[in-house]
Amino acid sequence: MEDLQKLFDAFATLKVGVIGDVMLDTYMWGKVERISPEAPVPIVSLDKKEYRIGGAGNVALNCQSLGSQVFILSVIGDDTEGMLLEELFNESLIDTSYLVKSAMRVTTNKTRIISRNQQMMRLDAETTADIDANCEHELVRQVRLFIQTNDPDVMIFEDYNKGVLTEKVIDKVITLCQEAGVITAVDPKRKNFFSYHRADIFKPNLKEVKEGLNLLFDDVNVSMLSKIHLEIKNILENKISFITLSDKGVFYQQNGRCSLIPSHLRNIADVSGAGDTVIAVAALVYAATQNVHLMAEIANIAGGLVCEEVGTVAIDKTKLQSECELLLS
Repeated sequence: MEDLQKLFDAFATLKVGVIGDVMLDTYMWGKVERISPEAPVPIVSLDKKEYRIGGAGNVALNCQSLGSQVFILSVIGDDTEGMLLEELFNESLIDTSYLVKSAMRVTTNKTRIISRNQQMMRLDAETTADIDANCEHELVRQVRLFIQTNDPDVMIFEDYNKGVLTEKVIDKVITLCQEAGVITAVDPKRKNFFSYHRADIFKPNLKEVKEGLNLLFDDVNVSMLSKIHLEIKNILENKISFITLSDKGVFYQQNGRCSLIPSHLRNIADVSGAGDTVIAVAALVYAATQNVHLMAEIANIAGGLVCEEVGTVAIDKTKLQSECELLLS
């Protein structure tokens, strides 16, 4: 067993790039006391409003929470929401030097209206079309500059199907990372599932695997998952497949070595954001140790821990370390 203290200290030495679809999460809380006379809908008297970092930004928050130096690479709109998002990143000590602003796009903003702890409605303002050629070119230029200037250890791709990670961007960025010896870790979505050629860590969840490979099965076992790894590897030539299995835990395979690690018993409050935490923790542990089994063990624990909190929260470093000491010793 590696010295966990040394590992958790090592996170502070890592430089991490997070590339993908960033968003602003807006929360509005209020009370409902009557129905509108204009239509059969509740009237919400708003009490407070809060802005949070969402999408790929949540992966960046998780990495920052573990003590790493984090840079966000994305395309946002040249709008108020984009300004708010940039401010939130800066407040969270996440470097925004390589963000691209485009007047042709709007910054994704998901507004949730909540009363009595229940979400009543969500309003999404966003552009989901692929970024145009100019944005692609500018984003790749910023990635090249980022790598040359900062010599990062790992680049995490967080795809939310909002158009930032186009086939061209994915291909060019993975190539730049490979040339510079930067580890690549991918959290894919269905649209570009098979665009991430030659990535180091490919982390889909079970649902994405079934959709991507057009598979129908219920029984989750090592031999089935091993076959899936080979099928993915034949197409993507990735080094490691790391598949999250929700309440069944996680599976990894690297070359011939594979394992299904069951989840630990938890009081699940909310699963939102767990995938962001898992990819962040996995990428950092692997970058620090190159130990794929330890990566899977710790990421599995981290994913479970954040599910105990309501809403999307970044992992708590101290809590994660003591949980690892408890469960892995």
